[in-house]
Amino acid sequence: MAENQGRNTLGNITGWLKQYWRILQLTRKPSNEEFFTISKVAGAGILLIGAIGFVIYLIMVLIPQAIF
Repeated sequence: MAENQGRNTLGNITGWLKQYWRILQLTRKPSNEEFFTISKVAGAGILLIGAIGFVIYLIMVLIPQAIF
């Protein structure tokens, strides 16, 4: 029974490696334009989330001061 588990585990690992290899074969290097567009969108998202967090922080600081 222990031998079968070892074979299944090795088979699972081999299957995963084959899937990863297939994915790597489909990938390609992005062009400069594509890379810069993705960078701009990601940067804008980071700034937007940071701004929202900062506004929430200010509200949480200013409301207690206004009440007391």
